[in-house]
Amino acid sequence: MQQFLFAVIRGARSFRLLALLALAASTAAAATPPERSLLLSADAMVDVTSGELVQDAAVLIVDGKIVASGPRASITAPEDSETLHLAGHTLLPGLIDMHVHLTSRADQHGYRQLALSDERKTINGVVNARRTLLAGFTSVRNLGADAYADVALRDAIADGDIPGPRLFVSGPPIGITGGHCSDENLLPAQFQHTGEGVADGPWAARAKVRQNIKYGADLIKTCSTGGVLSRGTKVGAPQYTLEELQALVEEAHSHGLRVASHAHGAEGINNALRAGVDTIEHASFIDEEGIRLARKQGAALAMDIYVTEYILGEGEAAGILPESLDKERATGTVQRENFRNAHRAGVTMIYGTDAGVYPHGENARQLSRMTQFGMSPAEALRSATVNAARALGREEQLGQLAPGFLADIIAVAGNPLEDIATLENVRFVMQGGVIHKEPQA
Repeated sequence: MQQFLFAVIRGARSFRLLALLALAASTAAAATPPERSLLLSADAMVDVTSGELVQDAAVLIVDGKIVASGPRASITAPEDSETLHLAGHTLLPGLIDMHVHLTSRADQHGYRQLALSDERKTINGVVNARRTLLAGFTSVRNLGADAYADVALRDAIADGDIPGPRLFVSGPPIGITGGHCSDENLLPAQFQHTGEGVADGPWAARAKVRQNIKYGADLIKTCSTGGVLSRGTKVGAPQYTLEELQALVEEAHSHGLRVASHAHGAEGINNALRAGVDTIEHASFIDEEGIRLARKQGAALAMDIYVTEYILGEGEAAGILPESLDKERATGTVQRENFRNAHRAGVTMIYGTDAGVYPHGENARQLSRMTQFGMSPAEALRSATVNAARALGREEQLGQLAPGFLADIIAVAGNPLEDIATLENVRFVMQGGVIHKEPQA
């Protein structure tokens, strides 16, 4: 009899438990918001992989991802889908700029930088992130920021606290004492100031890579030559030995991070490529050996061939030092010719502007220069979409209007395959299914 009663009690408890689990499941189901779908249509859509224009096109978006795209007649949307038609517009994937400095401003060059606190630079980043997004760049790679300000910006954007592109960030660049991008050479010796990214020797370079990873970097940036905008460095002179670069790259790759190397001069470019870096930034004086190595290793070049116009046209008023202006005069023309050479040779080209040297929000101006110096409009678009996504390791999420990709979508009036400059006036911006900009009535 006692065993029977225990069985009844256990059964009652099991029933109550099952009832509670069923109630919890039904409550959770009721709390789960229904899927939101939007059928976005326009007069046309650019298929960036084929370089063709799809007429009367549409994209079906469900919960921030693309589930179908193509001719409008080929897509069946759920009955409860919202609809938005952009008459007179062409849809494209959100653009990707692979070389920006969001915490920098175009009017704060040279000694003016010394007046800026890390906090002020971070606020610059908040403002510039919004401008960049509204210009149609839904993802960017930020290559260098003091005090890990770019990490904070990335996280604030990801959390929805501020608007901005999807960020991939490097934290402080890593380089040699007195070198471009890593050290600060504007102050005299009495201040004994050293940049936070300085690391001399292979083990010191490894340690800085580990530190950047510790504090949230998505990738590593180093400098294997001098630069235009740094005081006291020579553009073509190598920075870091091959041994140091190999240690840095090996450490980064062992943690699954990619490496971008600022490099103008041929020797520094070739050292970086032999060390196994993933992208070369600027590549101004790349030679035949550098082109061969880049092709062999599948490294991509981000050649900022627009920025020379701003530096030489408005740089003096922005505080750029006379030394830097002289270096740019010796660099810009050669870089553009080598852009043509590298493209002709079949090197992978990615879109990197160095925005921050010139005003944020004007990132798309380089597209027309890329067509001026050898690319077709479709090739220029691929540099800022599929090629860039592949260099980020996000080729299955970004850079295309295809099923399974994030709904990063922009629209322009007209056909960018006929006039690439239409992308300098983006009329519609969606990032991850959220609309940030719509055409004005």
